[in-house]
Amino acid sequence: MDLEDVPGVGAKTAERLRELDDPAETLERGDVAAVASVPGISTGRAAHIVRGAIRARHDDPGGFLATDRAREVYDAVLALLQDRATTTYAERRLATLYPTASASRIAEVSAFAERARERTVDPAVTEALANVEPVERPDDVTVRDRCLATTDAETYREATAAFPELPVEIVEDARGLADLSRGYSSVIALDEAFAGVTIDGDVTVDPNALEHPEEHVPERALAFFATNRASLRAAAAVHRRAAVEAPIDLDTLEDALGDLGADGSVAGDDELERLSVAIDDLDAAVSTAESVANNRLREAIEERDVTIEGADLLSLVERGAGVDSLLSRELADEYAAAVTAARDHVADALALRDDEADLATRIFGDEPTYPVERREDAVSRLREELVAERDRRAAKRKRDLAARLADLRAGASDLVRDALELDVELAVARFCEDFDCTPAERAGAGFAIEGGRSPLLDVAFEAVEPVDYGVDGVALLSGVNSGGKTSTLDLVAVVVVLAHMGLPVPAESARVPAVEELHYHAKSQGTLDAGAFEATLRDFAALTRGADEKCVLVDELESITEPGASAKIVAGILEELHGAGATGVFVSHLAGEIRDAAAYDVDVDGIRAVGLADGELVVERSPQKDLLARSTPELIVEKLADEADDAAFYEGLLEKFDAGE
Repeated sequence: MDLEDVPGVGAKTAERLRELDDPAETLERGDVAAVASVPGISTGRAAHIVRGAIRARHDDPGGFLATDRAREVYDAVLALLQDRATTTYAERRLATLYPTASASRIAEVSAFAERARERTVDPAVTEALANVEPVERPDDVTVRDRCLATTDAETYREATAAFPELPVEIVEDARGLADLSRGYSSVIALDEAFAGVTIDGDVTVDPNALEHPEEHVPERALAFFATNRASLRAAAAVHRRAAVEAPIDLDTLEDALGDLGADGSVAGDDELERLSVAIDDLDAAVSTAESVANNRLREAIEERDVTIEGADLLSLVERGAGVDSLLSRELADEYAAAVTAARDHVADALALRDDEADLATRIFGDEPTYPVERREDAVSRLREELVAERDRRAAKRKRDLAARLADLRAGASDLVRDALELDVELAVARFCEDFDCTPAERAGAGFAIEGGRSPLLDVAFEAVEPVDYGVDGVALLSGVNSGGKTSTLDLVAVVVVLAHMGLPVPAESARVPAVEELHYHAKSQGTLDAGAFEATLRDFAALTRGADEKCVLVDELESITEPGASAKIVAGILEELHGAGATGVFVSHLAGEIRDAAAYDVDVDGIRAVGLADGELVVERSPQKDLLARSTPELIVEKLADEADDAAFYEGLLEKFDAGE
């Protein structure tokens, strides 16, 4: 598929889509999340692009929803589907389902819907889905403690493209590498020529570094999994609870994620934690050790009675000796004990190993002095050793963990995508369950709906009365005000829309014609002026062309002009649609007048009103064939004729109704 052949995809968007590993395959499977992961493409835009790709693949020109009211019905149906999705992704993905005349697309969605209907809606799965989000590609990973080096300009360009996270440097020779090693903790040389050359510093020669990036920049894999850790864990929970096969081993993934910190660091390593804590606490531990030593030494001095002979004192003064000499001669043992206590405190407080504790002994010298003071060079040396050991261990753990995770990368993305797609299926399953849906047949002329209930009514679906209705061609539908004529039209529209989306419909059974367009004209708000009336007539003139491929639903077209003229106009439109073999229903209060004006025997169906109860109409919701339904005024007059004292007046009025039939 050429990306620019997709409706709505221009050159700039196509260039962005090429950042995907396989853009054509991504569009083929309708992966809205993957398309939305491309910088500059929102989730809504991604759904639009995927929808365009579907139309291109099925050679679908679109245009099925030919009127505003038809689009409103589709939008309402889509909203009901989306309300049953848990994730935002599923909401957007459901927007790629649309009514069409393409048999291949309808068959594709029908197969998907049948799989969806077999799903069990489990609250535990829904709970896990709430935490699943499309995977994100971290784009802010930068590493500054190491670099790549090469002498070749072409290798430089390849390395820069392959390792955007690392600095890449050009050097002339081994001396240049040595210079780099003084500025970076480690250098990876990409040229074979450097193999065997002895260079001071941490320099690794790896001409194949571009083939295994996780070894030299493990932060890449770690950042991806750290960024998507919560979603991956939730997706794993979805697969377990739904008992569906996962694309990767879930235990392996969860074990690896358990070793990964939220910031991309390695977690769960006691030794690494010990080293990090030791580095952070080093200064505080040394300061406390100084206090320990000085307190002990002070106590020893305070408790000792030191006697100095005059000759000894004179000798000390003559030599310029001070307290240190006195300590060395008189309190050597006490000083040694104080220093030992200080050294032990550092080793214990920092949990140092024996080799590290040996370095710590140098922090406090053996020569007596008061007060006892640290040797800063020894503290710095211990810190350097601890940092170096921490960094070496962290780097190794990162490489090891990145190697484990790198093998899971593709499967991890699939894991999340499959969980999100499961949410799409579950939304369809909930829709079918909530509205008692069954697959509809697309065949023949006219339609037949049994036990249909409209999900668009403002009442609980369980309270909606089922409707049986069918037409062979074009029919007039009559009935009292508020009797359910418009609701019946809505039901027909919903069934036609869903059937052409490839989805089950809210009915016990249904058959609809395979049409290319749905024309649903809502009730006009008042009489139209001359210009609007002319435009409406032009619309219906165009509608009658190729009418055999259209389903036409019209609600009270007579309201566009005077009743006498509108009856004749509607009759003329019906004649054209009937002659073309169209399928349609016209709701009208002028059904009798239209029938009389038509040049053929128009089918007139009626929603029967059986009376009034407590001021409310009682109707039989399923239209009856060959019935011109009575009006509300007639029902009221009939009720008064039965109940009122002056019945003769009302019976006279009833005769007028009878005369008009």
